[in-house]
Amino acid sequence: MNKKTQTITLTALFTALTCISTYLLKIPSFGPNGYIHLGDAFVIISGILLGPLYGTFAAGAGSALADAFGGYVMYVPATFIIKALIAATAYFIFYKLTFPIKNNYIKCAIAGIFSAIIMVSGYFIYEYILYGNGAFAGIIGNTIQGLSGIVISTLLLPKILKIKNRG
Repeated sequence: MNKKTQTITLTALFTALTCISTYLLKIPSFGPNGYIHLGDAFVIISGILLGPLYGTFAAGAGSALADAFGGYVMYVPATFIIKALIAATAYFIFYKLTFPIKNNYIKCAIAGIFSAIIMVSGYFIYEYILYGNGAFAGIIGNTIQGLSGIVISTLLLPKILKIKNRG
């Protein structure tokens, strides 16, 4: 399989993984309309694995599709932008900012922390526009969601990178 075909295939795969892991397991959270899910792990991994172009597409599209399928249509545009920004940030933090660090677990955790900050901030701003002071209620749930994304991506990414480097 040539490199372009492999990249497009992985982009489609991570778009689907992000969508499914966001949509299928929803744990209601604090806040106006939020829920906790496993999708943020694949948002972070998509950015790191696929880079700032394909990774941002997979993260943004997969997450936005999950919102659309789940009935959170008013969140689709914000989700696309926020999750794409998270993926791009994860890529740059992982490869550019933490380049002297050799341990992929540590690099992923650092990228995840920055990603969680973007996610919590992004949804707070969007929900503040929608709900005013009610947006403060979403901070706890979004923080828990961000932490779960950090933990899961930190555990999965080094294994995925080993598989990718073998192929």
